[in-house]
Parts: sequence; C-alpha cells; structure tokens
Amino acid sequence: MLETWRWFGPDDPISLEQIRQAGATGVVSSLSHIPTGEAWPLVDIETHRQLIESAGLVWSVVESVPLHNDIKTRSGHYQYLISNYQKTLINLGAAGIQTVCYNFMPVVDWTRTNLEYLLPDNSQALRFDIVDFAVYDIFVLQRSGASNSYDKSVVEGARERFGGLDQRAVAALENNIIAGLPGGEGSYDRAGILAAIEHFNQFDNEAYRQNLIAFLRDIMPAAEVADINMVIHPDDPPFSLFGFPRVLSTAEDVRKLVAAVPSASNGLTLCAGSFGARGDNNLVAMAEEFGDRIHFVHLRNIKRESDGSFYESAHLEGDNDIVGLVAALLAVEAADTSGQRAIAMRPDHGHTLTSEQADPRLKPGYSYGGRMKGLAELRGVIHALTALGPGGRP
Repeated sequence: MLETWRWFGPDDPISLEQIRQAGATGVVSSLSHIPTGEAWPLVDIETHRQLIESAGLVWSVVESVPLHNDIKTRSGHYQYLISNYQKTLINLGAAGIQTVCYNFMPVVDWTRTNLEYLLPDNSQALRFDIVDFAVYDIFVLQRSGASNSYDKSVVEGARERFGGLDQRAVAALENNIIAGLPGGEGSYDRAGILAAIEHFNQFDNEAYRQNLIAFLRDIMPAAEVADINMVIHPDDPPFSLFGFPRVLSTAEDVRKLVAAVPSASNGLTLCAGSFGARGDNNLVAMAEEFGDRIHFVHLRNIKRESDGSFYESAHLEGDNDIVGLVAALLAVEAADTSGQRAIAMRPDHGHTLTSEQADPRLKPGYSYGGRMKGLAELRGVIHALTALGPGGRP
C-alpha cells in the first residue's frame, strides 16, 4: 500500500519535511487557491507537484477537485463547469497524476458537531452528536419540517438541550456545522444554508443519484483519456442531514453507481470512518466486493452510539475491523497479476494531543501528533500482515 498524508499546501502548518519524517512516502493534496468551478492550469499543477517532489515525496492523490453546486443540481452554468472539470482532468493526467478523490454531498461536506470532544486521556476527538445536530436544525436554523427528520426521543432531547444553551454555545455549534471543515467546499451563514437546503431538497435520493450518474457519464471520456481513476468519497455521515438526499452511504449505493457507469475509471474511496458510521456496512466485505474499484482508502475508526451519534476513536480501537480491512486490501493488491497494484491510504484524521491543543493554526482533525500516531499504528499493521503473508504465516 502507498502510505500517504494529507497536505493543505504551503500554508499548512505541517511541512513536507515533517510529513516525510512521519513515515509517509506520498502526499494527498489539492489546489485550494483555485476557485471551485475553474479549470486547473497545467502550470499550477506542475508547480505543486514539483514542490512536493522536491521534498522527496510523491503527489499520490488529488483530494479533491471540488464540484460546483450547479453541477450537482444540473442547473445554472453546469455545462460550462463540466467542461472546466474535463480540462482539469486532462491537465492532471498530463502531469502524471492518476487518482482524483471527489464527493457528491449536497452543500455540507463532512460534518461534526463537536471539534474538541474530550477523551479520557485528555486528547481531543471529532464527534457527531445527533441531538446537538437536531438542536441546530430544529431550534436554531428552524428548517421547515425539521422535526420530522428525527425520532421523537431525539426531538425531545434536543428541546431540553437547547433550553440550556447560551448564545455563545449556539454560535459555537453553528460554526462547527456550517462554517466549513478542512477540505470542504465553502462555508455558509444561516440565510445561505437555508437557501441551499431549499435548492437541494427538490431532489429525492434517486433523482439526485441520476445527477451523479449524469456527471460521471459527462466526464468519463476525459478521465479515460487522461488515465485517471475518479474515486468518489462516501457520504459523511452516511445518513441524511437537513433532509438532503444521500447517494453513497451503503454497499448497495456503490453497486448502483458501478452498474450505471461501468467504466474502469469510475472508482471508489473506501473511507472506513464514513461507511463505518453505519453498523450495517461490513467494511471487509466491501473491500472484497469492490476491490477492483478501490484506489484510495481513508483508514480511521469510530465508536458508534445507538442513536446514530459517533466519535472518532483511535485508529485501531473503534467499532470497525481495521486490521481485517487492511488484510482484505492487501489481498486485493496481491491478486493483481501485474504485481503493480498499490492502493493509496492515509491516516484520516487524528486526535489532538495535549501539546497541540493551544495551536491556533491547527485544522480540526488534522493534528501532527495524532495523525503520526495513527500512521505508525497502521504502518505496523500493513508491514506485519505483509511479512506474514497469506493466511497469516511467514
């Protein structure tokens, strides 16, 4: 497997030198200075690639080339925006980059309600609390019909919790949910999120799935010419927020997408934390079934709660079988007759350790120490399983 690390560019407080020292050989990065919807010039791509390579690393995966909302809704200037997306893929291929991660989540990308959830060892984790989210949706945002999206017990819990919040706590919750998390595609104010919700909620799951399929059919010729694997990231969390449609939350969703767009360039990012937030997703079985489509893996773990809430646990300590997943992915690589298959992985997110908690430059989920700990643990699993070979024997 290719052991990679997400880097947010020259402004990232974690340097390329530190990434290399942590043990990674590849970088997952993007051109965040280019506005969503504009084509990425080849010269900008080459400059970024050369910067990474000058540090002794490889630009392994683009995460991501974000999709403009007009593409997702197939409205406005979406045809022009798709043309720009095609140009970007051609330019990335010309620079030798073969894997592009993207998502089709409406409006908000990955979502958490608490960015500093305190763990027993005093490190901090990211948490999604369904009651806190309902507090915001029902009582702060006051989305029309919001209470119908939740179980009665969640609504009552949200009503009680909202009664105990002051304005500062409400502002912090709102900031966590709609201000945009690292790698996301923008932020919203309250009026903006309400307008976006109304715009996207004209689609049910199947109608929105057809928009995704149409987008992929539009760009697959360019991806194939450029020899690029388009690897879609699942919904995070893998259930509806704000009444939004969800189209990549389960194994069945993946099957539908592959059946509709069978091109070999139509691939998957297997995010263990996103898919794994649902107890009915078997990650090992998904790796075995979709192995030929998986070109990128986010290895992180979560602890699920009965109401749908979860927090991000240590990489090897949550509810998902990460060791079994790594073994399944190594088997996928070994089954490739060319002997050249290497799936890129990164330690997706990490706890914020005490030494970094006061650093104002820190991006939520993207500490150095926490991710380095996760990468070390995962590298140990990968190298041990590789040494043991098939069946767990030397």
